[in-house]
Amino acid sequence: MRNKTPTVESVKREYERMLAYNAKINLDETVQLNENYFVGKQWEGVKANGLPTPVFNFIKRCVLFAVASITTENIKMQASPMGNAANGKDAQRISDVVNRDFDQLFEYNKISSIIREYMRNAAVDGDGCTYTYWDAELDTGRDTKGGIVTEIIENTRVGFGNEAERRVQKQPYILIESRELTEELRSRAEKCGCGNWQDIQSDSENHQIDSYKQADNKTTVVLRMWKNSETGTVWACEVAGDVMVREPWDMGLKLYPITWINWDYVQNSYHGMSMITGLIPNQDFVNKAYAMSMVSLMTTAFPKVVYDKTRVQKWDNGVGRAIGVNGGDVTNVAKIIDPAQISPQIAQFITLATEQTQTFLGATPAAMGDTRPDNTSAIIALQRAAAIPSDITKQNMFQSIEDLGRIYLDFMACNYGVRSVQAPLPDGISPEVLMFAGVQPGSMQVVDFDYSVLQGMPMSIKLDVGASSYWSEIASMQTLDNLLMQKQITLVEYLERVPEGYIPKKQELIEAHKRMAQQPEPGIAGTQGGTIAETGIPEEIPTGGGYSQLQRAINETGMQP
Repeated sequence: MRNKTPTVESVKREYERMLAYNAKINLDETVQLNENYFVGKQWEGVKANGLPTPVFNFIKRCVLFAVASITTENIKMQASPMGNAANGKDAQRISDVVNRDFDQLFEYNKISSIIREYMRNAAVDGDGCTYTYWDAELDTGRDTKGGIVTEIIENTRVGFGNEAERRVQKQPYILIESRELTEELRSRAEKCGCGNWQDIQSDSENHQIDSYKQADNKTTVVLRMWKNSETGTVWACEVAGDVMVREPWDMGLKLYPITWINWDYVQNSYHGMSMITGLIPNQDFVNKAYAMSMVSLMTTAFPKVVYDKTRVQKWDNGVGRAIGVNGGDVTNVAKIIDPAQISPQIAQFITLATEQTQTFLGATPAAMGDTRPDNTSAIIALQRAAAIPSDITKQNMFQSIEDLGRIYLDFMACNYGVRSVQAPLPDGISPEVLMFAGVQPGSMQVVDFDYSVLQGMPMSIKLDVGASSYWSEIASMQTLDNLLMQKQITLVEYLERVPEGYIPKKQELIEAHKRMAQQPEPGIAGTQGGTIAETGIPEEIPTGGGYSQLQRAINETGMQP
């Protein structure tokens, strides 16, 4: 069944099955409700009947705190050869090339920003998803065009063939829904060789609740991906309505270009649980308590005046204005009624509900910086303790980014082909040969690198993804500096281990110090001859007996030569 070529009808049935499953678990309604509560639309659909609708959105602060505590640290992708690699030097050179490509991909795709949105969607919607594709027209600044692009996909637009399995690479097929302008989709379908591209019609997203998403100039497109067991690669096709926009084609990849993460797992479902879903009742209690307190304040909190209408025809509340009375005693003309007192338990319960909810989510006052810094060490310890529960989610994020790195390697091996890269010269070339060729020792040379070699070494590259406690350039530099100062390593060993970008022309320094180490050390002048090394330290003036040449020079000129 996996190798059976899909048709328009089969893809439509799978898409309807995806929508039916989402409707069964109320995914669209839950996602929209969570999004509304996150942005502050917390009285959506509620008939207020003229009552105040205050919003004290502590949910957003908790979510942003949780996401920031996970994604604040810088993340770097580091490829290195495995310990049992057959050809270690070649694997190291290949990993250096891959590392430079990782840096370029992370910078071009703004991975740091994508990760923040990735985890924000997981916290609010329950799931985070990234989709990576090959853009053949992308200008990379090289001779050849084409590059890797990563973007965020909403969880309501992704369907897994096995709803009970959340692991991406275990899926029999994956569906991705997108909305495209009808005219542009027709043009793209014609370029792809679609014979009935004119039959593509606009439609609406009936499963989406928001009416503004039901545009009449857009068409729903379903991308279906599956793994072909015969070729061992991922295949794909595109369907829009009753039209096969693009016939099945071989993507050449061994992995699905999808990363998926749940904020909290739900058994037997690939959709996870959002951290907002369980907080909505708490947020409703706080908002309603504030609303009723406001109603009470506006109706009973202000003092009221009761006056005798038989004696005062009209009461004037103007400041400093006189009120006339038709004779008699004015003692019982009017009386001020004191306002009613609101029970202090209401304010206590509102504060208690907010603080307890934030504490259960790890957003304690110490973690959020709301405590007085009387004891710095204790505050730091409390902040670290509060961050421990979120470490599980952080590890899941690291694993997901590592999966993204493997997807990048898959795209490099499949689509990059032969490209010009900068690489250091191989070891073992003598300086005389380099001088004869007019090449500076240690310089980076532009060579043609065939990225298809990555397909033959799938186990010789491992990815180290993490922050300061896992892989930190600063910590590595501090350790190297200490080893060099304690003379536990040589300068060449130090330079070889310094991360890229810290020292300009690092390879030239390495080669220069290697040549200096091979030359004999100069002799020290004395009775045996030789030269004196210039140290810049003045010669010590002899204090013993006799009248030396140095002493005569000092006495005559007043300064040391």
